[in-house]
Amino acid sequence: MVTYSDSGVDIKLEEKTVTNLTAKLQETLKFQDIIAESGHFAALVRLGDKGIAMSTDGVGSKILVAQMMEKYDTVGIDCIAMVVNDILCVGAEPVALVDYLAVETPDPEIANQIGEGLVTGANLSKIAIIGGETASLPGIVNEFDLAGTGIGFVDINKIISGSDIQEGDILLGIESSGIHSNGLSLARKILFEKCNLKINDSLPGYPDLKVGETLLTPTNIYVQPIVELLKSTIEVHGLAHITGGGFNNLKRLNHNVGYDITNLPEPQPIFQAIYSQGVPIEEMYRVFNMGTGFVVIINKKDLDSTLEILQKYMKTQIIGKVTANSDEVKVKTFTGKTIIME
Repeated sequence: MVTYSDSGVDIKLEEKTVTNLTAKLQETLKFQDIIAESGHFAALVRLGDKGIAMSTDGVGSKILVAQMMEKYDTVGIDCIAMVVNDILCVGAEPVALVDYLAVETPDPEIANQIGEGLVTGANLSKIAIIGGETASLPGIVNEFDLAGTGIGFVDINKIISGSDIQEGDILLGIESSGIHSNGLSLARKILFEKCNLKINDSLPGYPDLKVGETLLTPTNIYVQPIVELLKSTIEVHGLAHITGGGFNNLKRLNHNVGYDITNLPEPQPIFQAIYSQGVPIEEMYRVFNMGTGFVVIINKKDLDSTLEILQKYMKTQIIGKVTANSDEVKVKTFTGKTIIME
């Protein structure tokens, strides 16, 4: 049995660390008009009748897979995806991003490939990359690290905070492209250490899929379908980017309700392969997106019109409903076992 903590990532310790840091920063909110209650995935600052949404994120240890493959033209897509997908969750349309590239030693060819990925991600998101910073940090950074900070705008009266979510609402899940950019430490622990595989070896149980290519598949960017949905007359009650922590991300939206997830799609081969190597099923759903990268919460009266928009872009299906069980996320796994997320 292998868990996330065995790979060097302690989720509970991370949560405590973040809590300690943000507690110190709380006093700075007094300097601007912050819409604090809506900062679940992206933070919001009030500017007249608009909210400025901001989010920052990086690619994480997926970069190590790129280094193993000597292929760097997709990590920029992941960087942008992790930022813009979070901005969407407050009802904002992403508009611009600045990137931060820290390197051990400058390498023009690697930078060129990273730039290709950033441009691809920007095209998919319809955002402008308006600046950035490159720093040479030998002794601090091993090869390179990539992060981005994005902004978006939303009308104050159209902010989606999750407060409108109510019992009986429908959960719609939009497919992921695979592992995205979360849980790579556990995936690498299983595939490269426990299974002793190389990047060009086949994924366990899937002879036609290569380990490296599968892990490096870029994160889905949900801007086009969600922005079209936001511009429609449909009343969206909640939006969630399913990243590290799996479906526990839904708890960020509204602590007064629960979520009963009973109809998830079959997870992609990468998840099946990792699970087959002894990772507990509870850990799989606690760490990975398990095939669903984004969740839209609506009133059931808007189901058909919402599906009509979302399915034009990506596979989308009903995955569950909102319950009255405060802060409970119940998930029926692909093994048939039902678990309560912790």
